[in-house]
Amino acid sequence: MDTKIQINSLRLKRDFDVLSAIGADEFGGVDRPTFSAAHLAVREWFRQRILQDGLEFSLDGAGNHSAILRSRQAQAKTLLLGSHLDSVPHGGRYDGALGVLAALEVLRTIQEANLSLPVHLEAIDFTDEEGTLYGLLGSAALAGLLEPEALLAPRGGRAALLEGLQRAGLSEEGFYQARREPDSLAGYLELHIEQGPCLEQAGVQIGVVTTIVRITSYRLTFLGRADHAGTTPMLDRLDAAQGACAFTLQARQMVLERFSSCVVNVGEMHFSPGAFNIVPGSASLALEFRAPDETTFASLEASLMELAQSAAENYGLKLEREFLGRHHPTPMHETAQQAIQRAAGSSGLSWLSLPSGAGHDAQSLAQICPAGMIFVPSVEGASHSGREYTHWEDCVNGANVLLQAALSLAAV
Repeated sequence: MDTKIQINSLRLKRDFDVLSAIGADEFGGVDRPTFSAAHLAVREWFRQRILQDGLEFSLDGAGNHSAILRSRQAQAKTLLLGSHLDSVPHGGRYDGALGVLAALEVLRTIQEANLSLPVHLEAIDFTDEEGTLYGLLGSAALAGLLEPEALLAPRGGRAALLEGLQRAGLSEEGFYQARREPDSLAGYLELHIEQGPCLEQAGVQIGVVTTIVRITSYRLTFLGRADHAGTTPMLDRLDAAQGACAFTLQARQMVLERFSSCVVNVGEMHFSPGAFNIVPGSASLALEFRAPDETTFASLEASLMELAQSAAENYGLKLEREFLGRHHPTPMHETAQQAIQRAAGSSGLSWLSLPSGAGHDAQSLAQICPAGMIFVPSVEGASHSGREYTHWEDCVNGANVLLQAALSLAAV
């Protein structure tokens, strides 16, 4: 490590402010779902910025955008740094974007310092991390984890995926061409806001991620009978809404009481036929739950499915379950964690080790190379909304730790 060099915080801030204006919404955040007009615009800005900085630009078949700083050793491995520029609908300005811009700033800083490294450095913006269409799409393609069957029934729907690919000028075949050979990679580092309150509450400046929790999603549909809402007695109804709502409330209470290390969420619910004067004949909901390890997860999943079945039976309903996908718990590499710890320590910054409750591209890269994640504090733990905020000093701290950790890994 060369602890004397630091990133250019003013340049990073200028880029962050410009980036935050692309897709800015009325809530103080950004609205850049994958392959939306705003997302395509921000990716074009990133491409132009790379070229202006005199770096090599690369675009692969999965739509991943990269800046590359070549080593003088032509056959060197590549050390990847990055995150994503897409957002959830009306998300925050820092989620993903900070990691991409900090990665680019690391390359510029090393280029300006005229450092000769034994690895190629690549700052990458991954496609569709947030799951508008699929989730971790670009990083999964790069890691060779995509399966054709999964693309036939993606999280956002098959039609939306195909329409998005057309807007972006991409093809499904291209995703498989984006795969990198594991032995071509030296590692992967990702700077990200914590998206939770732990660092702020502990008064600590840097988080060293130990593992990314397991995440699974289902579509649950409670089936009853549509009836006239005015003439059908309350006790004679097979009201699908009652089962769906009862499950939602009971699931929260169960996790609070029995699974303190886990979370559960019902993020969307739809009633059909969907009218004021019709008893709902069906109610579908989007269920997601997360656990830190396989054993806890198995117990949580079984308990939630049992609870859903019980809620359906209590209201005379049938239950349909559609499995939508899962990400296994993913530990970060010990070598990467140690590099981040050394970088924080040499920079005089406090740090602690903690798990990530959110999914990240690092979990794809961890399947094929040493991967690590750096967290910086989120004010009040807010994320995925315009309330998302991280003090700029913390952003700069994170970018400098990313720089030093990259130099450390490059030397391994």
